[in-house]
Amino acid sequence: MREFILHSRWYEIMLAGLAFFAGLYLLLGTINTLLTRHLLPAIGYGGVLDPRPLLPGQIRRELLQSACSIFLFGTGVIFPWGLLQWGWAGIALDPPWWQTTLEIIVLIAWNEVHFYANHWLLHTRWLRRFHTPHHRSVVVTPWATYSFHPVEAILLGNVIMLPMVVHDFSVGALLALPVFSLLFNNIGHSNYDFLPDAHADRWWLNGARRHHLHHACFRGNFGFMFPFMDRLFGTALPPDAAHKQLDGWRARHTDHAA
Repeated sequence: MREFILHSRWYEIMLAGLAFFAGLYLLLGTINTLLTRHLLPAIGYGGVLDPRPLLPGQIRRELLQSACSIFLFGTGVIFPWGLLQWGWAGIALDPPWWQTTLEIIVLIAWNEVHFYANHWLLHTRWLRRFHTPHHRSVVVTPWATYSFHPVEAILLGNVIMLPMVVHDFSVGALLALPVFSLLFNNIGHSNYDFLPDAHADRWWLNGARRHHLHHACFRGNFGFMFPFMDRLFGTALPPDAAHKQLDGWRARHTDHAA
């Protein structure tokens, strides 16, 4: 893999990037959909976080916007590849397993910081119009994971650039970052409570619950999968933040059904 990255032509790198991101998006989106819409409900485990119906044409819109993001992410790998070609970055040679593991942990932590900063900026009045297309999915689905405006995709997609110029990472760590990033993002957009017990908000997997609240309220919970940035900057939403919206919908739905 290292030799392929270093010695391939630019168009081969871009085609590989497109295949990588498209395959990852489709694979994880399909698995998430099967789990949260079929398998887990069938055995009575967990439950939907936001019961409101999807908007007309929502899935189609999410797929189209995600296709644009995948194109930008896939072709955009030419930029970190360029850092390697120009000698501004390097790849570690045969690092021990513990180094790769530590690098993955560092990159995941950096991804949280990078995402929080950019996500907060996208909620400011100067950049909010570039984030609004993503928030059209008030009730999230796994296919909303990459449903971004191109400007948002570019802001979030440059996460690997700064780390690469300060440290020579292993190939495994560089490839693991987008895998973990999309996995966590997919969980966050699942609209499914994987841990319905009373203390589930203390565990990392409840990124699904926290991000559901962010979409339902259009504020707070700017972090990615872990809560430490929101807790540090006081932007964490309380567990009942969306109760007013959901209770209002349930009341209208009950009145209409009656």
